[in-house]
Amino acid sequence: MNERLTRRSVLHTTGMLFAASIIPRANSAPKSATYLMYVGTYTGPNSKGIYAFRFDPKSGKTESIGLAGEVVNPSFVALHPNGQLLYAVSELGNDGKTNGAVTAFAIDRKTGMLTKLNSVSSGGGGSCHLVVDHTGKMLIVANYGSGSVASFPVGADGRIGELKSLMKHTGSGPDRARQRGPHTHGAFVSPDNRFVVIPDLGLDQIWVYKIDPATAQLTENDPPFVSVKPGSGPRHFTFSPNGKFAYVVQEMGSMVTAFSYNAAKGTLIELQQTSTLPADFKGQDNSAEIGIDPKGRFLYASNRGHDSIAEFAIDPKKGTLRLVEITLTQGKIPRNFKLDPTGRYLFAANQKSNNIVVFHVDPKSGKMTPAHQVLDAPAPVCIEFLPA
Repeated sequence: MNERLTRRSVLHTTGMLFAASIIPRANSAPKSATYLMYVGTYTGPNSKGIYAFRFDPKSGKTESIGLAGEVVNPSFVALHPNGQLLYAVSELGNDGKTNGAVTAFAIDRKTGMLTKLNSVSSGGGGSCHLVVDHTGKMLIVANYGSGSVASFPVGADGRIGELKSLMKHTGSGPDRARQRGPHTHGAFVSPDNRFVVIPDLGLDQIWVYKIDPATAQLTENDPPFVSVKPGSGPRHFTFSPNGKFAYVVQEMGSMVTAFSYNAAKGTLIELQQTSTLPADFKGQDNSAEIGIDPKGRFLYASNRGHDSIAEFAIDPKKGTLRLVEITLTQGKIPRNFKLDPTGRYLFAANQKSNNIVVFHVDPKSGKMTPAHQVLDAPAPVCIEFLPA
């Protein structure tokens, strides 16, 4: 594998103004009586875009609102920290030859409906993930098809500005079928808002960039990346609530790798690798999503193929994982899941069975049990909660 990569940065200017202070994320504090739940989908015969639900954590009931906003292939959505805006990628051009798009929406908090503000090119093909920094000034997009990372300023009115930085990865991995080139698969901002972490499935590397919300520019960290097991394909990433540890789920390897995280330097040191599958499983699997409960005690990772979610207990001092249980999601291809803001429920988005299955989460053991609630959702691939 060629580990020496080249990048280019495409810079533009913009005259947009921003607020200076960091805004607490609206979807991070579990104090709301009810929540809006937005679901990104793959559009087609049964889907037209982003769907909305209303969730009451006290009763556990979830009610469908319906289609909230039309957009092509919104395979991932992200909320602005002010709770008034939602951003969605349009996953197009996974061949790397055409560009995807990014769209900004205003949220009606009463009805859950979305109003389109503007849409811009994502700067690359196969746009699959995005994140808004904690100040709400900067939007970062992972372009899977072209193996690049793009950044954009966010205006005071929520609109997306002109492309500010485009960081292009090069190289390949050992799996010639799936790693012929770079495939950036996600963007995850550090708790202190100084760095963004970019797992690259095609290169078996986890990149770290410094972010500057005032200019919306990206610059490489030093060192720029950490490598993981060859052929494992890192996909999604999460930080522990205390910021001391971090975890990546590897799609091709069906495993989770734990790291210690140096917040001052933005660096990762590997601690452990552990499988997300039962020891006797012999079929084909591609792990997909990863998440941690709000108190940082349990970690969850989804399996597409075994169609399950693995539950791990986190050692609070070491950051290492211990498998608790593996629970079937009662559907096909759980591409995504989301713990609700209270941590008492887990919503498993089964892409191929067109449903979201709700589970109770035991606060002491972290184990999941069915909540006997199945939501109809066409090709669901992303879930986000917003206090209503």
